[in-house]
Amino acid sequence: MVEMPKTSATTRMGGARTVVGPSLVLRGDLSGDEDLIIAGQVEGKVSVPGHSVTIGPEGQVKAEIRASRVVIDGSVQGNINVPERVEIHKTGHVIGDLTAPGISIEDGAYLKGKIEIIRESESASEIDLASLRSTGSAL
Repeated sequence: MVEMPKTSATTRMGGARTVVGPSLVLRGDLSGDEDLIIAGQVEGKVSVPGHSVTIGPEGQVKAEIRASRVVIDGSVQGNINVPERVEIHKTGHVIGDLTAPGISIEDGAYLKGKIEIIRESESASEIDLASLRSTGSAL
């Protein structure tokens, strides 16, 4: 039995949530309208606007992540853009750029990438623009 991480984001939202279990491997775009807990492997894009994404200690993500809040206990390779907060716990490993108004990195966590702290008054469209610049996409 896999113990799911207890996060304030999941508890706070109180609504539906989806768990990508430890034996699952998903490739492609993953989107939805509920909280997401990743204990397995995900490759592609993850988009759950208005909801949280939690990567468990055994979770492995190779994807761009867009959510309201992201909590990382596992491994992420890809950029993270959120309007609320990114938390990287001591077991977390991130290779990619972070764009958010609030970022928390515990001692022992690993981060290789740049951090852009946005003001809360900046809109989601400005986060999208920052994402386009970092990926080199044409405007």
